[in-house]
Amino acid sequence: MTDTSNKTYRLVTVNTAPERAKRLVGRTIEALKDRYSIEHVDNCEKIDEVEAKVKQHRPDVLFCASMWSKEEAEQILSIARSVKPDIKTHVIPHGLQVEKGPDAIVEHLVEEVPKLLE
Repeated sequence: MTDTSNKTYRLVTVNTAPERAKRLVGRTIEALKDRYSIEHVDNCEKIDEVEAKVKQHRPDVLFCASMWSKEEAEQILSIARSVKPDIKTHVIPHGLQVEKGPDAIVEHLVEEVPKLLE
C-alpha cells in the first residue's frame, strides 16, 4: 500500500448535472477523507469540454457519471487520456443513479476509489 497521506488527488467529473456531481463527490470525499485527500476541481457538462478542462486542471482522476452511454464514456476516457495519459479514470455504471439513486453512487465510489488510487 502506497502512502497517499500527503498527496491531494485532483478530480474532474463529467456529469450533465453539475450540482449533483458536486454533492455526490463531496459525500464521497468526506467518506474517504481519513485515507485520501481529494479535491473536486471542475465538472464537464458536455463531452466537448473534457479536453480543455483536462488541459487546464491536469487532474489525477476523472469520473464519468452514470448518464453517459458506454460509447460516450469510452469517448470521454479516450479524450482525457489523449491529454493526460496517466490519468486514472472511473466510469460509474450506466443507469446506477436512475435505478438506485444517489446513495448507491456514493456507496459505489467509496468502494471503487481506493482500488483506483492504490
